[in-house]
Amino acid sequence: MRRVLLLGGGHAHAGVLRTGIPGALTLVTPYAQHVYSGMLPGFIAGHYRLDEIRIDVAQLAARAGVKLVLGRVAALDAAARRVRLEDGSELEYDVASLDVGSHAAAPEYALAAKPFETFMEQWLEAKDRVRSVALVGGGAAGIELAMAVAHRTNARVTLYSDRPMFRPGLARRIARQLARHGVELRAGVAFADRMRKDHDLVIWTAGAAALPWLVHSGLATDERGFVLVDNRLRSVSHPEVFAAGDCATLRGAPHPKSGVFAVRHAPVLAANLGGEEQRYAPQRRALALISCGSRYAIADWGGVSWQGAWVWRWKDRIDRRWVEGFRL
Repeated sequence: MRRVLLLGGGHAHAGVLRTGIPGALTLVTPYAQHVYSGMLPGFIAGHYRLDEIRIDVAQLAARAGVKLVLGRVAALDAAARRVRLEDGSELEYDVASLDVGSHAAAPEYALAAKPFETFMEQWLEAKDRVRSVALVGGGAAGIELAMAVAHRTNARVTLYSDRPMFRPGLARRIARQLARHGVELRAGVAFADRMRKDHDLVIWTAGAAALPWLVHSGLATDERGFVLVDNRLRSVSHPEVFAAGDCATLRGAPHPKSGVFAVRHAPVLAANLGGEEQRYAPQRRALALISCGSRYAIADWGGVSWQGAWVWRWKDRIDRRWVEGFRL
């Protein structure tokens, strides 16, 4: 029986576990429960309980008959088809699938927003002590977290962004909501010594960086170190390796590192790991739903945007339905 090794318990692999595929499967992940990124700002803002935003990967694995190994990958040798974990143990595979996400390459003085599980634990320890919070990165993650922190705490919140991240109309909507929550928006990024002086806590959401061990794995990668895959989500250099979610870049059709796309990877990945021949084509337009601290949100679809409490309720229904789909 072929040995299938799943590295990481992200959105795509959660979908694979729910679908089920043939083979002797082993899942390696640092966490028995994974935080759903789409609901994390809502948790920070106080709208959700912790159990409502978690997917129990251990239960999914048990239900699918998949062996679960709690650990972190230290190295992958694609030529030898071998993975070494941080505890020194090694696993061999016939087929491997990578859904290990990305990380925020934060400086030592900042709290990285990824991995979400670590960020959440550290935020819960710090939230009652902070009086001034800086967030670095003006993408959706930084914007949502900035307004969530401002909504839930009495801290002064500043958002630093080094470049425009949205088209003008959507950017104006976001700017108005940031101002409504008292979030100060500053262009550029302050120097480290200034950030330490001005803020009790710095949260880093800027950019998605590849995990270092991917660069040394022998797999073909893009210029940033993410695994380069074809339209079957298969490594272009090692056909026995698949990759999905943030850790992968689709050759010829790269798309944003976003959970919206990782969710769409899942059925194609499951089919191809199961021996079928399915091709993935990223959607031309993706619905963006940006939560705004309170039970209020902004939606954007193909250059048209809306906002209101009804958008938040729409987002809430979508998120809850997706998470509930993984409950036993």
